[in-house]
Amino acid sequence: MGQTITEKIFSEHVGHAVYAGEIIKCKIDMVIGNDITTPISIKAFEESGATKLANPDGFSIVMDHYIPAKDIASANQAKISRDFAYKHDLKHYFDEKDMGIEHALLPEKGLVVPGDVIIGADSHTCTHGALGAFATGMGSTDLAFAMITGENWFKVPESIKVVFSGKPKRHVYGKDLILEVIRRLGVDGALYRTLEFTGDTVAYLSMDDRFSLCNMAIEAGAKSGIVAVDETTKAFLSDKKLTREPKFFYSDDDATYVHVLHIDVANLDPVIAYPFLPSNGKSINEAVKDDLAIDQVFIGSCTNGRLEDLRIAASILKGRKVARKTRLIITPATQKISLQAQKEGLVDIFVEAGAVFSNPTCGACLGGYMGILGEGERCVATTNRNFVGRMGARTSEIYLANSAVAAASAVMGKITDPRTL
Repeated sequence: MGQTITEKIFSEHVGHAVYAGEIIKCKIDMVIGNDITTPISIKAFEESGATKLANPDGFSIVMDHYIPAKDIASANQAKISRDFAYKHDLKHYFDEKDMGIEHALLPEKGLVVPGDVIIGADSHTCTHGALGAFATGMGSTDLAFAMITGENWFKVPESIKVVFSGKPKRHVYGKDLILEVIRRLGVDGALYRTLEFTGDTVAYLSMDDRFSLCNMAIEAGAKSGIVAVDETTKAFLSDKKLTREPKFFYSDDDATYVHVLHIDVANLDPVIAYPFLPSNGKSINEAVKDDLAIDQVFIGSCTNGRLEDLRIAASILKGRKVARKTRLIITPATQKISLQAQKEGLVDIFVEAGAVFSNPTCGACLGGYMGILGEGERCVATTNRNFVGRMGARTSEIYLANSAVAAASAVMGKITDPRTL
């Protein structure tokens, strides 16, 4: 009986063949915590009587949501994680000295390896599936269990096969592909399933595109998103000092899928998700007709704060100015990305255009700080969620888009097709 890539990863971890629906307990290769959720895990860890981590080298804490601390509460929250990291001499602890958003920083550091099983107390942990790993979000107490035992329980998920075909049009990216998937499936159409992304289109997608693709699998209710390793993946990994030996798995031709979704990418235009659900997708052509004035544009987050996103935005902003009544905030996902953006002159372009270029942080994405929306304000964001009140006031509106659409909208002060500039 054939297996999916996900079933094969779990089979390798438990030592025998497993299939969708089975309940298993398996070793975790990397446990990821952040400054928001880890304090709860630490409390559970210490209350259990545990004194040491089961796998210290397989546990990382990334301070990214409210760092540098925005107020006393966030400073105290961060202190709990910081003290724990120092107490246990944690090797993979990242704060202001080497900061970044967890789902961009860990792949950059080589801490995510193909064939891994990865969990994190953050729903967008599924991002790491872009590297051919099983990665999913869990609760903070689930994280504590893994900290203590090095293992966790899983129900092996069923898989939905998404087949992308055709070469993407200009300014159509991984973000548009996943928004189209969510538009078709709905926010619960892949509940507790793996979205396995395949098809000839994948060869046209950069690693940054693939991270965006897997990042938003959770917005369709999926347990994980995954892309099989190919030459693009291997090229990304080639300069990384990987902490484990990578293992490449591929789905069998006779693997079982609960659904196969075909998407013709060659005929897909940029997609905009209207408030208040990521599934409320519309073509850029429809959005332009709505003539929606925009108060703020945010380019950043674990979805689209990577170097490619900054390059795309800079190519549109160069020689142009942000509209008078619009604010543009650009937040790189890691310090390395920030430094490279400076070397390439991208930061000069942003500042000269009238944008704010910030330190790496989740920041505005979750309505944390550095970009809170006021009553009735509209924002075009390259983030992953546009729920009511996600980035500030409950009457504010968020329109999810790719980096090109975001930059073009900042220039024009309204939702704009970048291909018209």
